[in-house]
Amino acid sequence: MSLNIIVLAKQVPDTRNVGKDAMKEDGTINRAALPAIFNPEDLNALEQALRLKEANPGSTVTLLTMGLPRAAEIVREAIYRGADGGIVLTDRPFGGADTLATSYSLAQAVKKFGNYDIILGGRQAIDGDTAQVGPQIAEKLGIPQVTYAEEILGLSDGKVTVKRRLEHGVETVVAPLPCVVTVNGSAAPCRPRNAKRLMKYKNAASPSEMSKLPQVVADLVAAHPELQIKEWGAAYVEADPEQIGLPGSPTKVKTVENVVFTAKESRRLDNDDAQIEELVKELIANHTIG
Repeated sequence: MSLNIIVLAKQVPDTRNVGKDAMKEDGTINRAALPAIFNPEDLNALEQALRLKEANPGSTVTLLTMGLPRAAEIVREAIYRGADGGIVLTDRPFGGADTLATSYSLAQAVKKFGNYDIILGGRQAIDGDTAQVGPQIAEKLGIPQVTYAEEILGLSDGKVTVKRRLEHGVETVVAPLPCVVTVNGSAAPCRPRNAKRLMKYKNAASPSEMSKLPQVVADLVAAHPELQIKEWGAAYVEADPEQIGLPGSPTKVKTVENVVFTAKESRRLDNDDAQIEELVKELIANHTIG
């Protein structure tokens, strides 16, 4: 059985290095001040998609991402690893979206995509850690969802079998297609770039990037559809202006700061049971433990 697989991915700021310039005055992230990376758990989801593609000849994997035009970078990364193509959902009205507005926008893009069998994405993005977008997309599309997925075990008779990694163990569930599956970081890591695909698709570009390319490269991309990364705007996916970007976002970020934990005081104990017992009693008394 061939599948049309959509992988939801996000180009995220590297939140390991948050500085004083990480926020704009309107409370949104200053993405220009932070390095952009492929969201880690979305790479886990991509690997599951590629395994499904290999197990089901004739299947296609399409990466769908929403962000600035430079998000085409992660589409290329996905193509180098085995994806067939990608779409960048980008438009100024999408800016400043919270999870509600983001899930609505992506759901509109999925509807525009049309024929799909399964949607995979990372459990959450490291710039928000909400784990809300995938489930909200499933709700907006009116299809089943499987969260905390660690491995897709198989697919038959229009149903997918998924192993879920939960806090106290594992669970195996079966869901009918189409459905949304969000993947944990404990799933198999994504395969590295394929050298042959890297050479073949290194010039893949979106319309926003075409104008910046040397003319000979732009002509090459224009002549080869497989090198063309699609860009979709708000009007193309028929998005309601009141449900996207800042107008559609009830959540506003007040501030972001880099918190460094430092010890206010320290105490050195000898290898003495009485001292250890006394310290434990003290920690229990001031409710540090217990």
